[in-house]
Amino acid sequence: MLPWIFSRKGASGFSWASTADQVTAGISAAGLTAIVTGASSGIGAETARVLAARGAHVVMAARNLAAAEAVRQVVLAETPGASLDLMEMDLSSLASVRKFAADFAARGLPLNILINNAGVMATPFSLSKDGIEMQFATNHVGHFLLTQLVLETMKRTSRESNVEGRIVNVSSEGHRFAYKEGIRFAKLNDEEEYSTIAAYGQSKLANILHANELARRFKEEGVNITANSLHPGVIITNLLRHHSIIAVMTRTLGKLVMKNVQQGAATPCYLALHPGAKGVSGKYWSDSNLYEAGEKGKDAELGKKLWDYTLDLVAD
Repeated sequence: MLPWIFSRKGASGFSWASTADQVTAGISAAGLTAIVTGASSGIGAETARVLAARGAHVVMAARNLAAAEAVRQVVLAETPGASLDLMEMDLSSLASVRKFAADFAARGLPLNILINNAGVMATPFSLSKDGIEMQFATNHVGHFLLTQLVLETMKRTSRESNVEGRIVNVSSEGHRFAYKEGIRFAKLNDEEEYSTIAAYGQSKLANILHANELARRFKEEGVNITANSLHPGVIITNLLRHHSIIAVMTRTLGKLVMKNVQQGAATPCYLALHPGAKGVSGKYWSDSNLYEAGEKGKDAELGKKLWDYTLDLVAD
């Protein structure tokens, strides 16, 4: 039995223990198109499953197409009428992100929901193909570029359908453990001062700041799209494989404090579909309820600086 605190419901009517199926029960996503990154495993796979089960056409963006196809077959076996496409994308490669966006545009699909979910955690120091620290490249820069490239399609879809578009950035409470300055603009690729956990926190902080700045810009432009970020919970997935301390915690604490993927996908699915999130933008969420990000996560000037910095990183 779960401790009382984990099952206590927040203002949304949901709790730490709520699953993605529960937070979307009775909601129809028919006619909606969603992109879910990292849809080949973990909460990305579960998010894709639930959105498809609710009637959305889901584009599963994944680096490992074989793993994504295996997920797709499981979903189709459970929900024969589900509509899911596979498209290859490696978020650590700007060229791969650009190819994905071009291929998506060529299909002429609308886009209502973008779930920037994929990520790596606490990896040893390395640089991406584009010369960017790997966690920052994968968790933030790739998603930033993807969002930029599909944004006009989302704007057009929301305008023509009169249905609110939703962008969901999967962040983490790990953003509180970023480097003390938040984003190390001048030392992003400094291997000597690299910390696996602080670099992860930096990339997750960037997810929050990105969503906040998107929200600010949408409000300024009068665009019918929301952008939010979230902590999915501490979840037992293969993200944990690179850090021995976390691996030990997984073995020793396990189900006592960690969510399963069904619970971990709840907040992304809530933000993607639930009426309770309608019109809410630039906020940080946890357990399908509004939550408070750390101070750096609420720093609008840092968000604007990150936006300009990332634009330079992704420039052709």
